[in-house]
Amino acid sequence: MNKVLKDAYEAIQGIESGMTVMFGGFGLCGIPENCLKVLAESSIDQLTCISNNAGIDNFGLGVLLRKHQMKRMIASYVGENKEFERQFLTGELEVELIPQGTLAERIRAGGAGIPAFFVPAGYGTEVQGDKEVRIFNGKPHIMELGMTADFAIVKAKYGDTMGNLIYNKTANNFNQPIATAGRITIAEVEELVPYGELDPNHIHTPGVYVQRIFQGTNYEKRIEFTTTRS
Repeated sequence: MNKVLKDAYEAIQGIESGMTVMFGGFGLCGIPENCLKVLAESSIDQLTCISNNAGIDNFGLGVLLRKHQMKRMIASYVGENKEFERQFLTGELEVELIPQGTLAERIRAGGAGIPAFFVPAGYGTEVQGDKEVRIFNGKPHIMELGMTADFAIVKAKYGDTMGNLIYNKTANNFNQPIATAGRITIAEVEELVPYGELDPNHIHTPGVYVQRIFQGTNYEKRIEFTTTRS
């Protein structure tokens, strides 16, 4: 099976309007910049996007927000994007906020085939809603469902031609579970090497989870806030 594709244009083929897509990354660290750029150039819209955060204005998932390509955002942190705020307050964008640990575990569970689990986080808050509640060790827990997507798009530092991936530091936080939770997983990598060149002991995502891989280009790796001494 040949998993290697030429570029992001080939990689996103099959993503259609109305689908659910997961995006890896933590803040602006380890986001699939090439795929996001190409999606923003397309006419695909009405997407349900699942990611730790919503990017910033005009970068990261912010490029999809700017073109109104999202109908729903599922995330744990959304505080750096004014366009996100505007669309949410005007009712243009549906939003589901999930505690960060719960989001990570829902994605991990979905990738592992676990349909549901119980957590204490969110009990007694708006997060609880009408979810089932059970008592464990004298403490109330709410039931959360495992989460999957039509496509999962991740970004790694290194990848090989069989789809084995190694992430760089903080980029590992959400890319790793997200890579397991897509019906089709796309990986863009900074360096694509022949199979066998990566140390098996250092692999974060085994290639069995990855259907498509390509070497990305022109990464900006922006900083959300630049802080300097006066």
